[in-house]
Amino acid sequence: MTNVVKKVTAQEINHLLNQLEFETTGLPQGMKARKKHQGTTISVYNSNKVMFQGKNAEQLAQSLLPNSSAQPKKQTTKKSKKSSPHPQFNQYSCIGSDEAGSGDYFGPLTVCAAYVSEKNARVLKTLGVDDSKKLTDDKIVELAEQLVTFIPHSLLVLDNPKYNECQAQGWSQVKMKAVLHNEAIKNVLSRIELDELDYIVVDQFAQPGVYKRYALTDIPLPEKTHFETKGESKSIAIAAASIISRYAFVKHMDHISKQLNISVIKGASKKVDLCAAQLINRYSLAQLDQVTKKHFANRDKALNLVEQKRQ
Repeated sequence: MTNVVKKVTAQEINHLLNQLEFETTGLPQGMKARKKHQGTTISVYNSNKVMFQGKNAEQLAQSLLPNSSAQPKKQTTKKSKKSSPHPQFNQYSCIGSDEAGSGDYFGPLTVCAAYVSEKNARVLKTLGVDDSKKLTDDKIVELAEQLVTFIPHSLLVLDNPKYNECQAQGWSQVKMKAVLHNEAIKNVLSRIELDELDYIVVDQFAQPGVYKRYALTDIPLPEKTHFETKGESKSIAIAAASIISRYAFVKHMDHISKQLNISVIKGASKKVDLCAAQLINRYSLAQLDQVTKKHFANRDKALNLVEQKRQ
């Protein structure tokens, strides 16, 4: 299949749309119109690019848009760049995905996928986007509230009742994360122009084979997908996703604290055990289970603390 991309003017787009009857509704975000014509798919994007995909792509492009210059589709030239096992992701346009809350007894599991173009990668560096583990909660909130205004993203939150339900049905945390990551990535793909995407980079929490087995649905664009350990330091798209997912986790923890009138503690330390025991004494075990991940060892430790106090 031949792929041809043309950069055109608004006038040329109007001329093209007047020649054929295009679909203009129910399209992915960023796409203005789409048409299957003579065995070739024609996609018109808001960025004033037109992509022809099919065996007659070159001839049809020349026929319908004779005055514009054809550009090789970015994906074609980038295949040669992908020969490197360790691409410099920040030199490309990427979707990155990461999660927060997986090691915390209190609070939900949050997963975010975010698209960062090559141009926006430089903007994010200027803003101070970095590994979220190096940032304070206040800085994460500050950055996230800027990022969500212009970075295409999908944020998914698995609250504690649903998390505990999945876990009771035999889902491991790895499976939950794989399903959420895959869904978030698919959501972002539906909101961007695919010809503007170079890589999908997942902060690796399991071997790729395990991820694929647990994800329930096929991995979109597997040829573009990389799994990277310590991904936040390798891809600013992962760093952005990490900040947004951490932001959502922090906000949910704040809500839990206000709801229960106690400062709930992040992590899974002994201080968390004491906090959980306080909540059992003040409310009930059932109430505790509504805001925690029940299978964590902290639950039994908190119950032991409560029993010791009663003796």
